[in-house]
Amino acid sequence: MAIHPFQNFMVRYGGTERIFTEGDLGTTMYIVQSGKVRLFRMVDGHKRAHGVMEKGDFFGEMSILEGLPRTASAEAVEDAELIEINSMTFDKMIKGNIEIAIRMLRKLSIRLRETEKRLEEIQAGSVQLPQPSRPAPRPQPAPTAGAKKGTGARLEVEGESTVFPLGEAETLIGRYDPVTDTRPDIDLTQVDLKRSVSRRHARVVRTNDGTFVTEEVGALNGTFVNGTKLVTGRAHVVEDGDKVSLGMVKMIFRT
Repeated sequence: MAIHPFQNFMVRYGGTERIFTEGDLGTTMYIVQSGKVRLFRMVDGHKRAHGVMEKGDFFGEMSILEGLPRTASAEAVEDAELIEINSMTFDKMIKGNIEIAIRMLRKLSIRLRETEKRLEEIQAGSVQLPQPSRPAPRPQPAPTAGAKKGTGARLEVEGESTVFPLGEAETLIGRYDPVTDTRPDIDLTQVDLKRSVSRRHARVVRTNDGTFVTEEVGALNGTFVNGTKLVTGRAHVVEDGDKVSLGMVKMIFRT
């Protein structure tokens, strides 16, 4: 069995055990290896949840990037194994997992965009110092069972009755990301039991010239059409009946 490259940095927490508290000075970030971790803030004596982190999610990165006190508290929801990353191993972690680096950049990009928007509103005098908030999740087509042929372009999970309708022009496929609080148009969380699909894995674009699949930057575990591995960022045409695999999730494209 292969040894995990960060085995020496693995830490374990029992259910409800506190990992860190809001206001603490921290020099480490964490990546969830197993179990779940809740982020929260205390408001009027009550816990206000800010998300639940699962395998592959990370938190506490601002302490490494800026050296500021923790902005939220973290506790294990259940027994959890975490990879504890300090500033000395941060560079190695980024080089070893490009998806985490991409998601970290997206998280910072969202924060910057929100800040710029609030500043513009304040300067325009249209608002009175609004409280920080995350953007509303993008609407997503819900999976349906037993769809019939002729109901529109869609992806059917191979061997199941689960069907994901495709949008008219562009559809992002992946899994809900609690780190950035964004959700793809097609969320494969419920069918990707192995968590092999990246948070932003691939994009389907429909034009007058046909339908194309493109793998997103930072996607892991590959995207395949009829067994051919796609090159990241390069569009690949798909036709009715083609087999499309994202990680370990196998689907069939239907028009």
